[in-house]
Amino acid sequence: IYSQDPVANPEAEFYPQLSYDRVLVEDLRVMDTTAIILCRDHDLPLRVTNINNPGAMMRLMQGQDIGTLVQKGG
Repeated sequence: IYSQDPVANPEAEFYPQLSYDRVLVEDLRVMDTTAIILCRDHDLPLRVTNINNPGAMMRLMQGQDIGTLVQKGG
């Protein structure tokens, strides 16, 4: 997850970790707001990454720390 669209703004900041509330307050629009709220309310951590990157899904399944972790207190 980035602070802004990294294609439109190459200076956009990458966030390795975020809290659910920060995603909502900063309106980062990484996914549906209702889904973020449900994950927050049920304390389900999210790992957000670009699965179009070759090997990304396999690295996720192997437990590698890629993308952004969204969780309580992130």
